[in-house]
Amino acid sequence: MTQQPVARTIGVGPPASWAKVIDQTRCIGCHACTTACKSENQVPLSVTRTFVKSVDVGRFPQARRSFQVTRCNQCVDAPCVAACPTGAMFTRPDGIVDFDKQACIGCKACMAACPYDAIFINPDDHCAEKCNFCAHRLEIGLEPACVVVCPTQAIVVGDLNDPDSEVARIVAREPVTVRRPEKGTRPKLFYRGATELTLDPLAADRPPGGIYAWSEQPTGHQVIAGRSGRPNGSSHNSSAAAVISYDVAHRAPWDWRVSLYTWTKGIAAGAYLVALLLVLLGRLPSGDPLWTWTAPLIAAAMLAVTGGLLVWDLEHPERFYYILTRPQWRSWLVRGGVVLAGYAAALGLHLLAGLVGLAGLRTAAAVAGLPLALGAAVYTAYLFAQAKARDLWQNPLLPAHLAVQAALAGAAVLLPFAAWRSSTGVTSGLGWTLGGAALVHLLFVLGELSLPHVTAHARAAAREMLAGRYRGVFWAGAVLVAPGVCAPWLGAWVALPALVGLALYEHAYVQAGQSVPLA
Repeated sequence: MTQQPVARTIGVGPPASWAKVIDQTRCIGCHACTTACKSENQVPLSVTRTFVKSVDVGRFPQARRSFQVTRCNQCVDAPCVAACPTGAMFTRPDGIVDFDKQACIGCKACMAACPYDAIFINPDDHCAEKCNFCAHRLEIGLEPACVVVCPTQAIVVGDLNDPDSEVARIVAREPVTVRRPEKGTRPKLFYRGATELTLDPLAADRPPGGIYAWSEQPTGHQVIAGRSGRPNGSSHNSSAAAVISYDVAHRAPWDWRVSLYTWTKGIAAGAYLVALLLVLLGRLPSGDPLWTWTAPLIAAAMLAVTGGLLVWDLEHPERFYYILTRPQWRSWLVRGGVVLAGYAAALGLHLLAGLVGLAGLRTAAAVAGLPLALGAAVYTAYLFAQAKARDLWQNPLLPAHLAVQAALAGAAVLLPFAAWRSSTGVTSGLGWTLGGAALVHLLFVLGELSLPHVTAHARAAAREMLAGRYRGVFWAGAVLVAPGVCAPWLGAWVALPALVGLALYEHAYVQAGQSVPLA
């Protein structure tokens, strides 16, 4: 097909707002767009900037195959841009959401934030990547590679601010739809003639064993497999019989290291908070070694482990300092990093006060350490809330739950030290704190079991946690935490099971939240 110039004249009229219309009534599922994109942008094997999903609808002999061209939705309010801690994902003046690989640290926050599963980590350079409308071609007046090669002209690119462009005309005058409009991202990838069975990733079953028409997907803990097909169609979000016949592999962005980081961070925050709470209540003398040394040392050690896990999880760990040297302040990775750094400084002051014998310095450290420790405990709730793709995490009670988990972890880790020193009053206070925190935590867990979830994605994730892939980890976590409720009477031996149970719960919650297919 002859390459056509883009109609938009650079520098004339209002700033451009590039958009695409994909006419699924014309798409024949030839995958020419996928191949052209790989060639033009040197996309390696195993990952794609764009692909064509196909869904078989109906039952033989009344059956048909529907297609959906899937790629970045070029959102006006792009959650990946807000979540990126270094500005590696950014919105250009012409509205294109682009990326800067030199600034990418590989934190995968953009992947967790994208409701369309459009971002991937390039296995060659370990940087985040996605469709960017072939911006390098648009800049010189050429159409994107996928538009040029499409044999049926099913892909149209143009400027929404130019009333003479075909895209602006189609969007203004013809029925079009977008994927997941409830996320409020205002996507600029419009579909004409697409059905809900292709646009909704939960509307069709997936074939048993992950075996598709022309491919076989990998297996593993991080692979998002979805639910296999059932003869009665009861698993999908539609009354029509539909099975996905072709799809690409999708992976959860955050693995066990993020699950473990939420646990170690809870201990780091909770050890200091619980000890400080007992001091304020008069149950722990201000000169007791549990307050002056044990609690801050445990907190500092677990905070160091937390930082190590965060850096280890990066695809470019050597660039970790970009979070502080080139911060993008809307990102809760940046805000959380500042909170953790401030908390580390407060713990350092507390320990310094013990070395030089200045009780006033310790008091000053505690005044600063109280809000910083609480912030360290709960900021992950806001980080998870920025992951708009993950409906299970969009829970307004999550900050309170994380604070309770920190209290549970802090009391559990301090209780054996108090019991070893035979400090009856302190042991009793820690026992009651552990018992109360364990009870409230289990009540939150009961809420996951009994309260209805608002969205289909949240219900699917909860089902994976309670009865699916992560059910064993989830229920083991609940069983191990349960004896902690009786800590005031059973003593320090329940502390270790409570800590292990909390770690298992964290893993089930974090991984189940990422287990629902988005594309």
